[in-house]
Amino acid sequence: MTAAHPSVLFVCVHNAGRSQMAQAWLAHLAGGAVEVRSAGSAPGDAVNPAAVDAMAEVGIDISAAQPKVLTPETVRSSDVVVTMGCGDACPVFPGTRYEDWPLDDPAGQGVEAVRPIRDAIRDRVVALLDSLGVDRA
Repeated sequence: MTAAHPSVLFVCVHNAGRSQMAQAWLAHLAGGAVEVRSAGSAPGDAVNPAAVDAMAEVGIDISAAQPKVLTPETVRSSDVVVTMGCGDACPVFPGTRYEDWPLDDPAGQGVEAVRPIRDAIRDRVVALLDSLGVDRA
C-alpha cells in the first residue's frame, strides 16, 4: 500500500446507496489524501434518492453520482477493498486488504431509515482513515 496516497474501493451490490455514501464520506473526510472509488456487482440505474437526501443533510452532494460496474481491474488496483453485502461477487487478489462492513441496505427505505446507515458509514470511514494513518480534513 502506498501510505502517502492509499486507494480505497467500496463495493455493494447496486452501487446505489451504501458504497456511494462511503465513497462520498471518504472523499469529504480525507480531503484528497486517499484515492476513493465505488462499484457494484450488479449496478443499479441510479443512486438511491434517500441516500442523496441523507447525504445532502450533512452537506455532501452525491446527486451527480452514477452506479458503476465492479471489474477485477478496479479491485486489483485498490489497496483496500471494503465490501458491503456483495457476498462472493467481489474478486479476491493476494496483497489487497479486505474489510466487510455489515450494514443495512438502504434500498427501498425512506430518508429516516437511511440516516442511521449514513452515520454508521461515517463512523466506519473515520476508523478506516485512522487505520490508514490519514488525517481527516
